[in-house]
Amino acid sequence: MGVKKYNPTSPGRRFQTVSGFEDITVDKPHEPLLKSLKKSGGRNSYGRVTVWQRGGGNKRLYRLIDFDRNKHGVPALVETIEYDPNRSARIALLKYRDGERRYIVAPSGLKVGEELVSGSGVEIKTGNAMPLTEIPLGAFIHNVELQPGAGAKLARSAGSSAQLIAKAEHFSHVKLSSGEVRLVPSSCMATIGQVSNPEHENISYGKAGRKRWLGKRPHVRGVVMNPIDHPLGGGEGRSSGGRPACSPWGKPEGVKTRQNKRTDKFIVKRRGGK
Repeated sequence: MGVKKYNPTSPGRRFQTVSGFEDITVDKPHEPLLKSLKKSGGRNSYGRVTVWQRGGGNKRLYRLIDFDRNKHGVPALVETIEYDPNRSARIALLKYRDGERRYIVAPSGLKVGEELVSGSGVEIKTGNAMPLTEIPLGAFIHNVELQPGAGAKLARSAGSSAQLIAKAEHFSHVKLSSGEVRLVPSSCMATIGQVSNPEHENISYGKAGRKRWLGKRPHVRGVVMNPIDHPLGGGEGRSSGGRPACSPWGKPEGVKTRQNKRTDKFIVKRRGGK
């Protein structure tokens, strides 16, 4: 699986690249695991825009992903590797021995026909899920829970992974791809391996229309706005702003916005190295 380049037949094609789809095995998803997806356009329950630059885009159906992996001890065969328009990673359709089918985030290197299992006492193998207490130190993991039974929250996007660097009786030290080291309860589940589609970060969209297909609207720079619209706006002729970069509400770039003091005790090392 790699990145496909195009001949420069138009300005939009000149720098455009797409992901290779050699790993995709079927075109149509499993219908019982589909759900309609309503778009918000960046608006909250009052109809006010709270997230800018969102709207439009192609219609999608949401794939119900099993982030819990709670069918412990039941082997499952990998039936298909599929494209998911709602995430950057590939997804895999598992057929359990009892006949049930579920989608999971596919790890890198997973092949159709392989057998996966989750729970305690399972083999250390890419795609198998188990508690952190049973994973060897130094192993790369993904789909890591933050609370036992709450479902995976960490390392879910394409090419991402975390590393188990220390274990204790109640908490384990997990190093994230950002460099942050976090305490995670040792009874939390995690999946062995790295998330699939690691080439996703190398894709060049090539034209603005391709971003619109994803539901992303244009992002206007503050220095080209009027003074009433942005702190960097205005000026005679072209101006660079005359002050450090900031948000439309004057908040300087780089200022910490984290407000969740309740979980500070679980962060051993922040991603900034402090």
